[in-house]
Amino acid sequence: MSSPTRQIHLAAHFPGVNNTTVWSDPRSGSHIAFESFVHFARTAERAKFDFLFLAEGLRLREQRGRIHDLDVVGRPDTFTVLAALAAVTDRLGLAGTINSTFNEPYEVARQFASLDHLSDGRAAWNVVTSWDAFTGENFRRGGFLAEEQRYERAELFLRTASELFDSWRGDEIVADKESGVFLADAKAGAFEHHDAHFDISGQFTVPRSPQGRPVIFQAGDSDAGREFAARSADAIFSRHSTFDAGQAFHADVKRRLARYGRAPEDLLVLPAATFVLGDTDAQARERAEEVRRQQVSGATAIQFLEQVWNRDLGDHDPDGPLPEVDPQPGENTVAQGRASVRMYEDRLATARRWREIAEAGKLTTRELVIEVSGRQAFVGSPATVADTINRFVQARAADGFILVPHITPAGLDEFADTVVPLLQERGVFRADYTGTTLRDHLGLAPVPGWPVHAV
Repeated sequence: MSSPTRQIHLAAHFPGVNNTTVWSDPRSGSHIAFESFVHFARTAERAKFDFLFLAEGLRLREQRGRIHDLDVVGRPDTFTVLAALAAVTDRLGLAGTINSTFNEPYEVARQFASLDHLSDGRAAWNVVTSWDAFTGENFRRGGFLAEEQRYERAELFLRTASELFDSWRGDEIVADKESGVFLADAKAGAFEHHDAHFDISGQFTVPRSPQGRPVIFQAGDSDAGREFAARSADAIFSRHSTFDAGQAFHADVKRRLARYGRAPEDLLVLPAATFVLGDTDAQARERAEEVRRQQVSGATAIQFLEQVWNRDLGDHDPDGPLPEVDPQPGENTVAQGRASVRMYEDRLATARRWREIAEAGKLTTRELVIEVSGRQAFVGSPATVADTINRFVQARAADGFILVPHITPAGLDEFADTVVPLLQERGVFRADYTGTTLRDHLGLAPVPGWPVHAV
């Protein structure tokens, strides 16, 4: 007996601080102007995507002590943007990354509960930790947490916020329908929480929101991050966008759920994915090569190399071979505020591997960086890309994808107009929204005990 066809989940990531965007393309627009967010969100909603996702940048990146000027240097506050987008969309989920290391549960819970009310149940929170003291310098508690304590704080942060979300019950609210005034008894919103990180008590000011709680996302790839997601999240973001790595990650995370009394469908695995489309597969491949050349200029290649070499390579020729000198071990002081620095902690081993790749392919520094810094996940005609995405999901290499276009804000348009209709024809993606909340779109079970009843 064949297994039932799995439905694909699609989301759109409005790129933040990144090397994805091709800034030289005349179609590239502002990452701050509200009309850019509106265009992007409305395209995603027109295509019936599950949600739009905003990442978070808490400090401007630096390279050699100067602001990194080869990518966008900032973005407006996440909550402000998502609340504004709630007014210009009707069904699209609104997901934002908010840090658990430098914020406080009461404030974050209040903001997300408010967003869930304003959007009629479309809010989602990507719970992350901060890994570097450089970012922490912007905050009172800058860099004070050891790495092993960050997930502990994140877990307690989320638990505390959930207590605040749950502190209102339906039977505590009385509505005077003539005046439109809502009254609550003295128990409404009362909370008290004491642990190693938080010592708070009081009364939560926001009644239970349409979803009960926002949908919870998590983005860590470490063992601790996967365990946190299995225990507490509704979806986990993944950087494993190749088929074999995707299947391995998907199986590993789903396996962890049983120990917390959860079923496989209780947690969605959503890798980030880039794409390049063409009328034919050959044309798409040509476009993809050009996009990679535009994404990795000579200057970008040198700054990428400095993240691994931990040296000032400003005089190095990007069109020549790799530097003869080896990377400088120890703490990275050249590139600050870049999560990718942590991916190359064994710099000498990374350099050896890169030298082997460059020698085998006779690659220049820039060509090597293009080779090792990632390629588009999906390249081909709309039919090829639709087939590939469907194959990944049906084979459990993912439950769906968060698409990251290389042009903002119009880079999602072509996918929405060409690939989505093919997925709809195959019956693996919705033709229209069937629910009103993000939890509905994701096929997640209701929050226990919610809704209680209408008031």
